[in-house]
This record gives sequence, C-alpha cells and structure tokens, in this order.
Amino acid sequence: MAKPTVADYLLERLRAWDVTEVFAYPGDGINGILAAWGRADDKPTFIQARHEEMAAFEAVGYAKFTGKFGVCMATSGPGAIHLLNGLYDAKLDHVPVVAIVGQTSRSAMGGSYQQEVDLLSLYKDVASEYVQMVTVPEQLPGVLDRAIRVAMAERAPTAVIIPSDVQELEYSAPTHAFKMVPSSLGVDWPTSVPGGDAIARAAEVLNAGSKVAILAGQGARGARAELEQVAEILGAGVAKPLLGKDVLSDELPYVTGSIGLLGTRPSYELMEGCDTLLTVGSSFPYTQFLPGFGQARAVQIDIDGKYVGMRYPYEVNLVGDARATLRALIPLLERKEDRSWREDIEAKVTRWWETMEKEAMVEADPVNPMRLFHELSTRLPGDAIVTADSGSSANWYARQLKFHGGVRGSLSGNLATMGPGVPYGIGAKFGHPGRPVIVFAGDGAMQMNGLAELITIKHYWERWSDPRLIVAVLHNDDLNQVTWEMRAMEGAPKFAESQTLPDVDYAAFAASLGLQGINVDKPGDLGPAWDRALAAGRPTVLDVRVDPSIPPIPPHATLEQAKATARAMLAGDENRRSVIVEGIKTKVQEFLPHSR
Repeated sequence: MAKPTVADYLLERLRAWDVTEVFAYPGDGINGILAAWGRADDKPTFIQARHEEMAAFEAVGYAKFTGKFGVCMATSGPGAIHLLNGLYDAKLDHVPVVAIVGQTSRSAMGGSYQQEVDLLSLYKDVASEYVQMVTVPEQLPGVLDRAIRVAMAERAPTAVIIPSDVQELEYSAPTHAFKMVPSSLGVDWPTSVPGGDAIARAAEVLNAGSKVAILAGQGARGARAELEQVAEILGAGVAKPLLGKDVLSDELPYVTGSIGLLGTRPSYELMEGCDTLLTVGSSFPYTQFLPGFGQARAVQIDIDGKYVGMRYPYEVNLVGDARATLRALIPLLERKEDRSWREDIEAKVTRWWETMEKEAMVEADPVNPMRLFHELSTRLPGDAIVTADSGSSANWYARQLKFHGGVRGSLSGNLATMGPGVPYGIGAKFGHPGRPVIVFAGDGAMQMNGLAELITIKHYWERWSDPRLIVAVLHNDDLNQVTWEMRAMEGAPKFAESQTLPDVDYAAFAASLGLQGINVDKPGDLGPAWDRALAAGRPTVLDVRVDPSIPPIPPHATLEQAKATARAMLAGDENRRSVIVEGIKTKVQEFLPHSR
C-alpha cells in the first residue's frame, strides 16, 4: 500500500479541523491534491465554482453565515490571482478564510517558468496576517494549523502555498528535533472583559447622558439580548451599519435601521441629536454620519484593540467580547426615567417605515424596485438568509427590508465589490442547507458573474435539504448605481456607452438549467411571484423589470448633490423626464401626512 503523500495529509488535516467543504476550481498546479481527493472519497467535499473569484466569495459567504472559517483553493498562477478579489472582500469585512494555492515545482522557481508568479509577494497584502509556502513535508501541519488559527484569531484571510512537487512527496511528520515545528489541533478562545475600573468609567459616561445613541455593528451579533437590555435601560435608539443589519430586529421600535450613505432618516437624526454615543462591534468608517466632534461623549467596545479609538474621539475604549462586556456594564447602568428621547425616536421610526411603504407603492415604469423588497419584507421567513450585491440593490436592501426573528443578512461591506451576491448565497446554502436563502442582484452583477454561478446552483441544489435559493434580479438594463453617482456627484448626464447593458432574459436562462424562472413586469405580480418562489421545490430566479429612474435618494442628500443631479438633467440625460417625475413622486412621500 502506497504511503500517504503531502496532499493526502493536507486533506486529512482539514478533516481533523472539521472542514466539510472546500470551494475551489481545479488546475494542474494542484493536481497532486486533486488526486488525493479521489483517494479520500471527496472528503472534505470539493465544491466546484465556475471561477476562482467565485470560490473565494463562496468561502466568504460560508464564513459570514456560519461563524466558522471558510476554505478556498486554486491552482498556481492565474488561479491564485483570481482568488484575490474575494480574499480582499474577506480582509476588509474581517472574515476568516484560508486560501490554499498551488505553485510551480521548486526546481522551476526563478526560471521564468509557465505560470510562475511570486505568490508570497502577491499575497503579502491580502493575507498580511499569515502567508507561507510549504517546501518540505514536515512543515505542512504547522503551517496549515497556524493559517487556520490566525484566520480565526484575526478574523482575516490567510494563505498556504504548496508547490506541485511538494504535494506529491511522501508525507513525513515533524519530529522532536532541532528546527522542527510540531503542531497540534484545536483552539479554545478566551472570553475577554475589560477591568472593573474601565467598566465603571464607561458606565459614568453613559449614565451622565440624557440622549443616548447606540451604534451596533457585526461584532455585536452575539450580544442581542444584552444590547436590547442596555438600550432599554438607557432609553437609547440603535442604528446599524450595513454589516450589522441582522444584529437586532427591525421590529424593535427604537431600532432606527441602517446608517451611512445608504442609511435611514431616523439613524441620521439619531446621531444629529444625541449627546452620548455607545459603539459596539463596529469600525463604521463614515465619520460624517456620526455625532459632530464635541457634540457627544462616547464609549467604544470592540474585541480587537487595533480598531478601538478610531473614527470618533471616544472617551473610554473597552477591548473585550461584546456580550461579556455589556453584561459587566449592565449592573452599573442607571435607568433613564425621562423617556422623551426614546419616545421621539420611536415616533420617527414608525413614520419611517410608513414612508418606506408609501415610496414602495409609487407607480413606476414598469416596476418600482423598492416594491420588490417591500413585498418580501411581509413574507420573509424567520430563518431566511439574505444577501445583496453591490449597486442599487444595496440601497433597497439597506432601507426597505425589515429583518425580524433569526433572519441573517450580509453584503460586501467595505470592499463594496460587484459580484458576491450569488456566490455568498451558495456559500450560505452549504453552511445552512436547511434554511431558505434569498439573493438580490442587479443585472450588471448577473452579467458579470451571477449567470455563470447559476450553473453552480444547478450542479448542487439537490444536495440541500431546503432547496430554496431565490435570486431576485433587478433588471433595468442599466448599471444604475454608477449612473446615479455620476448624476449626483459629477453633475454628469448618463453616459449610455458605459452604462447601458445588453438585454438578457434571466428567467429563461434559469429555466434552461432546470431551475424555476419567473418574469415579472407588473407591480401586482410581485407578491404572487414571491409566494411561488418561497413555495417552490427548487431554486428560483425572479427576473423583475424595474424602473431605472427611481432615484436611490438618501434622506440626508445634500444640497450640492441635488444641484449636481439637476445639472446632469439639464445637460441632456436621456432619462431626464422620467427621473424628474419619479424623483418628485418618491421624495414627496416623506412629507405627506401619515398615521402619526
């Protein structure tokens, strides 16, 4: 019987770390590993994406929605290069992903050989926390184990490079000898809490304020009950960055929703009016949406000391686990007896959701994109996972979707790259095969790579215990987000040569793969289309013809942005008439009489 190779041991070690899926694409730079996979009866499961970038996104989506680390793999040269964008998405959103990549044989290195790329240099930034090349068999367990532990400890991508000839060497374990580095499996993490004096100083700041605002990011996801208790004691409102959209239910009357460029009016006004700020698990970058400097006393809680004290002049910076730190803080907090600040927040939140419904019901040609999201909100299963691509779909994801129960959601937060919506959804399905997954993607993202990944869905969907993976396409034949950014930021009319997309029947493409495809071009058909998709026994593509002239106007749009958009219209924008009409009809909903 042949002795195990380095590649055999690699897969054995991944199994020992409880890795069940590897998102990958084959190539001769990892042939040794592929051969080992055949001997290992496909354990862990090789999930074949259509492109290495999609494999990386799938690993990111898997990690985001499971709390585990994701693993992706690619061949040498071009395969390793293609992983980079997905790995940068992981880096900027603080997601643990381990990339395993091939390399040319050691004997060819330095010889300008085919597919020879200096991967250590290439990966030095994206995997800055840990990147290493395995050059002898005894090195493998230590390098792989460290890559996994560092990825989890730093919530970052790491990379292991294995030359093709090393993959085929007979495996030999490190020994108890000089310059050998034995390794071990597993890790137990501490629950860190700041010292009592620091907790007391934070409580003093929070107790002194009368108008408290909380900013709860993705780092607070495990502290839902504690956040609710703190908000109740302090009479606070809670705003959420996009990556923290699922941290607290939008059904709580004091949750003001998203904050920032795509945020809500109540979140904007919460920060404008507060005198105290508590930030939990967020490094939200847009300081212009935080209280003015000097306006509020502030406390920050974050597990990572590298990210405290940023963005705002925080008076107390607590490094610790969000849940444990809030638990230590709660006994020292004093209930605000004057609830007028909280009551004002709740009134504004109620009016906001009424406004969102009214805006979603504004007539458009043919379908108002906001209504696509609004109709789902009333039907959203409590265990759903929702992903959104970058672009105009992120606007409506941020402001129109009302999360409740155990709904999870994410998008490319800090990289804001096009294309992760569908692969995130695929990664989510492998992490949670029994939960429904819903993806929102613009037609630009679908043409970039979403259509190809529908083939991946076709390939694997029958493995999932709940087959529902719904891809809702915002079909307007326009790269709409950039079109609007040009109008609002540059004062430039739509440049059709760069912005207009070729027309594609996305539903027909899905149907050709054996998936359910539904075309929607009437507003009244949206609700029944969602019902069909949510009741289906197979994945569905909703191809929805939405109006590109519905403006993604944030409620805090500046006068300069309004002037720039007007200049763009006057300069001869091809959609100027519909943009003006739809813009007025949509914006006026904020000022019409409501139920309160």
